[in-house]
This record gives sequence, structure tokens and C-alpha cells, in this order.
Amino acid sequence: MVTEQEVDAIGQTLVDPKQPLQARFRALFTLRGLGGPGAIAWISQAFSDDSALLKHELAYCLGQMQDARAIPVLVDVLQDTRQEPMVRHEAGEALGAIGDPEVLELLKQYSSDPVIEVAETCQLAVRRLEWLQQHGGEPTAGPYLSVDPAPPAEERDVGRLREALLDESRPLFERYRAMFALRNAGGEEAALALAEGLHCGSALFRHEVGYVLGQLQHEAAVPQLAAALARCAENPMVRHECAEALGAIARPACLAALQAHADDPERVVRESCEVALDMYEHETGRAFQYADGLEQLHGAPS
Repeated sequence: MVTEQEVDAIGQTLVDPKQPLQARFRALFTLRGLGGPGAIAWISQAFSDDSALLKHELAYCLGQMQDARAIPVLVDVLQDTRQEPMVRHEAGEALGAIGDPEVLELLKQYSSDPVIEVAETCQLAVRRLEWLQQHGGEPTAGPYLSVDPAPPAEERDVGRLREALLDESRPLFERYRAMFALRNAGGEEAALALAEGLHCGSALFRHEVGYVLGQLQHEAAVPQLAAALARCAENPMVRHECAEALGAIARPACLAALQAHADDPERVVRESCEVALDMYEHETGRAFQYADGLEQLHGAPS
């Protein structure tokens, strides 16, 4: 049983700007795994930080925890136009992930936000909540433990899923459903189909493709992810997800791409590479757990 004091000690690491970003990320993901009101309170406190990357991950973790006690802080972040677009977007997505219909009207309101990434995210979150209401709850758990912004499509043919994914005339929610079905299908053909999505029009869509390729961890997508990371004109939100995907895939070519952008002028990209290099080290090392906040607390080797 984890004590309140242990949660507080991990929370102190998360909110301390003097701590290395990698240590703060590991503390965050430890708190996500522990859950409960104490963890939510510490994660919420860190939204005053000046790192958009960290705040984006705070919102992501609160959504994945699916605890309605996180709704008020996520609503505040979504409504706060001083927060970076990628942070507000993630707060909107997190509200959809929690799945409580009480936020449906608010999400509809922000579906026409002037920031396109926020608007599209809230549109997706509305569709997810409506889908949950129509289908009586969460979709059947798939091979990944994440709470996704859309349930996977029922189609299983990779060619047809690729067609749906890349058809920009289709509703975004349908294309997201194809995306998650391709991820669940796995394999090289699915990875290459997903990677084609890195050239689609919506930055939000491209960023989600990067995230999904990181979950899939297939080496076939490395060249396309590295190319997207290297495109300086690309939306930083997309480059960030591509960097983290490369850290998760953890092949030698990934290391070279991440090191090449470790000093990128764009802060969120630079920090993403820093975190991704830490993930790479974890994936290629012998440590059992990335979220090692408790082990660090007790001084045990991770």
C-alpha cells in the first residue's frame, strides 16, 4: 500500500522545476498509475509550469486516469486561452476520455474554438461521448491499455482501413476509428498505412498518427517519423509526438534522429527529444518500469 507521504514525495518531484524533465515525467506517470485524489491534486498543481510539453502530458494522464475528480481542473485548462494550444487540446481530449456526459455541452461550445486543434479535439470528444451513450459504455478493451479519442472501427481489412484513414472527405471521427483499428491490427502493412497519415492536412490528425505509431512500436515507420521530426515547418505538436514515438520504437536509427534534434530551437521539440532519449534508454535497458517514481523514492535500482 502506498502512503500519502510517498504520493506527496513523488508529487514534489513532479512540481519542482529544478528537477530534470525526465525525472518529472517519470514521477507523473507514477502518479497516474497510483491514482486517487492525492495524485490528481499534485498533477493539477503542475499546470502552472512553463513547459507546454509537461502540461500536455499532465492533461493526458488525467484523462487516462478516467477519474471525474479531474474534470474541474481540465475544464479550467480548456477555458484558459493563456495556455498553449497543445495543452488546451489535451485538456479537451482528456474530458472526452473521462467519459462523463456532464461536460458534453461545454465540449460542444469549444467545438468552434478559434484554435483549430482545440476545436477539432472537442468535436472528437463530443462524438466519443455520444458514441458511449449510444453503445452503453466503453468499447471492448483492445491490445493497448490506453483510453482512445475514438473506438476502433469494426473493419479488419488493412487496405480498406488505409483508404478510410487517408480520405480527407470523411468525418475526422471515422478516420480516427480507422487509425485505431490499424494500430490494433499491427504489423508492417498497418504501420506503413498509418505513416502515410503523417502527410494529411490536419495537424491534430498528424499528431495522433505519431502517437499511435509510438504505441505500435514498428520499425517500418521510423523513416517517416524521423522525416516529420526533421521538418522545421511542421506543427511542433506533430514533431513532439514523432519524437516520443521514436523514443518508444527505440532502434538505432531512432537514436540518431533524436540526437540530431536534442538542441532544436523549438522548446517543445527539444524537450520531447530529451524525454524520448530517456524512453529510448528505458526501452533498450534492463529496467522493468518506466514509471519508477516509487523505486527512485526508496533508492532501489530501477
